[in-house]
Amino acid sequence: MSGKPVLNLDLQRFRARAVMVQGTTSDAGKSTLVAALCRIFSDMGKAVAPFKPQNMALNSAVSEDGGEIGRAQAVQAQAARLEPHTDMNPVLLKPSSDTGAQVIIQGQSIGNMQALDYHHYKKTAKHAVLDSFERLSARYPSVFVEGAGSPAEINLREGDIANMGFAEAVDCPVIIIADIDKGGVFAHLVGTLELLSASEQDRVVGFVINRFRGDIALLEPGLQWLEKRTSKPVLAVLPYLHHFHLEAEDAIEIKSKAQSASRCLQVAVLVLPKISNHTDFDPLALHPQVELQFVDLADDLPACDLLIIPGSKSVRSDLAYLMSEVWDKKISRHLRYGGKLMGICGGYQMLGRSIHDPFAVEGEAGFSEGLGYIDMETVLAAEKTLLNRTGKITGTDCFVSGYEIHMGQSSGPGLQQSFLDLEALDKKGSLQKEGYISKNGQILATYLHGLFQQDAAMNYVLRWAGLQDIQPFDYQLYREAQIQRLADSTKEALMERAAGRELLSL
Repeated sequence: MSGKPVLNLDLQRFRARAVMVQGTTSDAGKSTLVAALCRIFSDMGKAVAPFKPQNMALNSAVSEDGGEIGRAQAVQAQAARLEPHTDMNPVLLKPSSDTGAQVIIQGQSIGNMQALDYHHYKKTAKHAVLDSFERLSARYPSVFVEGAGSPAEINLREGDIANMGFAEAVDCPVIIIADIDKGGVFAHLVGTLELLSASEQDRVVGFVINRFRGDIALLEPGLQWLEKRTSKPVLAVLPYLHHFHLEAEDAIEIKSKAQSASRCLQVAVLVLPKISNHTDFDPLALHPQVELQFVDLADDLPACDLLIIPGSKSVRSDLAYLMSEVWDKKISRHLRYGGKLMGICGGYQMLGRSIHDPFAVEGEAGFSEGLGYIDMETVLAAEKTLLNRTGKITGTDCFVSGYEIHMGQSSGPGLQQSFLDLEALDKKGSLQKEGYISKNGQILATYLHGLFQQDAAMNYVLRWAGLQDIQPFDYQLYREAQIQRLADSTKEALMERAAGRELLSL
């Protein structure tokens, strides 16, 4: 290979197609770099879109066309100033066990597969990936593609559709990003490159080093060595952004104690083994008057004003584990001492009398007794509910919006005590009762994800949970500011290096 970077030639060749970001590891910064690039190019007045061929995550969103995609792609769509669409993430895998997952193709579930079965199915999934990519790239001149995990996972190379297999299929250039904060960044980059085939190495146009803190002059000798060693340019060294927030794809930080005594309302969220959509609670965690903790089921319940049972990908098995850790008694004690309890989606189902799975949706067919706080039962159905919803909190003018993602349908007398009045699906003016609030006001439940993203709805729940004199906090404005902050710092880092400036000239 030539000793000089060939960035300009490679990117010129693919100007009208796509650039793919792959990482040396999971959580290297692929999602954030794609989000940053989408916003940078959108700011320059260019039509861009995000794309991830295959995503494995339990945090998801409902797209404008009524399908399910990874949460990261919904955030990237916002960065590109677009509504999320199923073509942005044609394959989504939602793990249901260590060896199995629900497989979602172009927004719709096709059922559960074991890992080996899915490995054989990837040839079929590849058609959906390429189909979605062709539609997306026909609509947008530039597409920024996010890989998954690492392209150097040798055991997954055969039939790959998530990393180099996709890049080779559509003939697009690749940027490799590594997280210097983890240590060993040069070994990560050189080792990853060495494990690629010759043709894959040739399509790597450069590196990005993420989360650097310190004096860049001390890093420069290493950057020069890396460029000489690999004949690939360093496009940017991205700074470590303190107090930065962007919705996570999967990771949860579990804290054992409160971070700040100055916050007023104590909220605890149970970390179920198959917790899903934990990004629901980002607005709460960021609110200046809330102290939110994620609590492992093996731990005791800390003192809190509000306990939340979140969504779950495997409701019956998570309920069984919750019961095995005697959380039924812990929840009862929490309520006895005046605490508030909230269930969202799967957590809502657990609060009922029973959960039935006659069609073996989550595994073996069967029946589970619920916690018994709501006079209702839930039947898991083979067809998933995927809906964007709007409405009001019952008896108020408080607007709410969010989305439903669940396999079960709940029914029973308890549902007459509704929490929400949602616009009916036929859009003919009638309202649909949704959720539950107990007569004594201690228990609240809903299928609606994203409830806390509107400040009025969040303030209602905070008051219900006991917080007074609520300070204003607009999560939507905060999230938008964080995306812009990320984009501005990334653009500045790209401008500092010649190869980065070439990327911006696309």
